[in-house]
Parts: sequence; C-alpha cells; structure tokens
Amino acid sequence: MATRLSPAEWVRRRRADLVDKRLEVAGARAFGRLDSLGESWHIVDWSETGLSRRHDESDPLGARAGFLAVGPGGVYAVTVADQGLFRVLIAGDMVQINGRRVAYVAEARRAADRAAVALSEAAAVKVPVVAVLAFTGVGAVSTNGVPPSCLVATDRELDKILTSGGHRISPDTAARLAKIARFAALPDPT
Repeated sequence: MATRLSPAEWVRRRRADLVDKRLEVAGARAFGRLDSLGESWHIVDWSETGLSRRHDESDPLGARAGFLAVGPGGVYAVTVADQGLFRVLIAGDMVQINGRRVAYVAEARRAADRAAVALSEAAAVKVPVVAVLAFTGVGAVSTNGVPPSCLVATDRELDKILTSGGHRISPDTAARLAKIARFAALPDPT
C-alpha cells in the first residue's frame, strides 16, 4: 500500500516534475533548431555521456539541459538555460535574469572543461571543447561585453554560432569524436 505524501513532499515532487518538464522542452527547442546543420554534425545528449543533466544537484530549480555538438567546426559543449519571458542582461561573466544573478557562464565553462578532459583522455590526444551558453525563451538578450572563452546565443541563432567556426576537423573525425563522446565516461560534475 502506498504511503501518502506530506504536503511539503508533494510540493517538492511537483516542483521537480515541472523543472524536469521545462528542461525537456528547453533542450528539445534548442536541439530542434539544429536540423539545418546537416549530416556532418552529431549531437550527443548529456545523458548519453554520463554527464548529469543537472549541473548543481543542490539547486534543482536551477537545472540546465545540455548536449555536445560535434561537427566540422569542432566540439561544442552547449548548456541550455530557459529564460522564459524574462530579459537577460549579460556583462562579461555576469548574467542576470529577472533581477537575479546566475552563474550560467561558469557552469557552461565547467561543462566544456569536463568534456574536454574526458574526450582527451579517451582519444589520447588533446580535444578542445568550446563552451556555449544558449538561452531559450521569448525574452530579450542584452549584452554589454561578451564573456571570454564562452559563446552566448539564443536557441534561434545556435546553428549559426556552431557553423561560424568554419571547418576545423573533417566529417570523419567529427563522427569518431561523437562516438568517443557517447562511450567515454565523463567525470561526475560534483
């Protein structure tokens, strides 16, 4: 017989379910925009790599979706943040949404660093991974200086950011790196 949840437990579970649903929608929205990249690009979801969807388990409401995009332009660790209807203000490493400062740039860099270390160890050569922070939602994004070593885009321009790197690696190398990323055990984000 199932035990009945307390009101506080029910609210926590309901909130976690809503966050998971919002994550899936935001990730799917960003992922869906990448259809125009072509067959030479490979998208590897964090869940396929062992890298947790949630970068900070202590902050379940601050969860982010993400994936690796591997193609002729290189390897990109894309962290997807849902801005909803709110305006995003970016000044260097500082990101502010609805008057609240969030550490999205640092999270995107950490995800890229973890992916670079794991891919480099698995491939036995240095594999650079570029950090990308993609916002989904309908609010405006204003920048006053972009963060160094992290690309920032909306989901609508994500494909343009990924292809702007030109052709750094061959399609065969990209396919091999995507395969390595699927089977490499990326370190736990904690």
